[in-house]
Amino acid sequence: MIASVRGAVRHVGLDHVVVEVGGVGLLVHTTPATAADHRPGQEADLETSLVVREESLTLYGFAGADAKALFQQLQTVSGVGPRLALAMLAVHAPDEVRRALAQGDLAALTKVPGIGRKSAERLVLELKDKILATGAGAADLTARPAAAGAGGAVHGQVREALEGLGWSAKQSTDAVTTVTRGADAPTEVSEILRAALRELGR
Repeated sequence: MIASVRGAVRHVGLDHVVVEVGGVGLLVHTTPATAADHRPGQEADLETSLVVREESLTLYGFAGADAKALFQQLQTVSGVGPRLALAMLAVHAPDEVRRALAQGDLAALTKVPGIGRKSAERLVLELKDKILATGAGAADLTARPAAAGAGGAVHGQVREALEGLGWSAKQSTDAVTTVTRGADAPTEVSEILRAALRELGR
């Protein structure tokens, strides 16, 4: 098991980073928000979870142990794999996920692409007691500032990233359009992506 990685960032994508460790570049899948916090040439220090399949070894990275633990816990539910667990953490902060599970907030859970009502009910049924037992269900939602957008090519990158996470082309376009209104809108891809994820998570 690769529990963590630390090294120079070689590349940053919308949903992954490449970290050089001992001369080897490791592709680490992350949430868009975590990827956006890194820059090429800077050092990354990520908690990681290695998912082993017959045909692949896939590394998932997190800014802290809390998100990593929740990522692993979510996968104990039938039908929830690593991509869906990561999508949940892309849409909601760890405390928001725990609160939704503890309170049975199906509306919040079904904001995640790939999670329908039945899947949300199963998540609540299987994890609610475990979440409440840790005392995490009472955590407040993390306040998030609004953000907004940029030009055509940048918007296209953001829409592509959102579609890759499971939203439809229309949902992605509508979200980008909504968050890029305003004269003082920032132009960074990461800022637009974060704002669009918040918009889709409403």
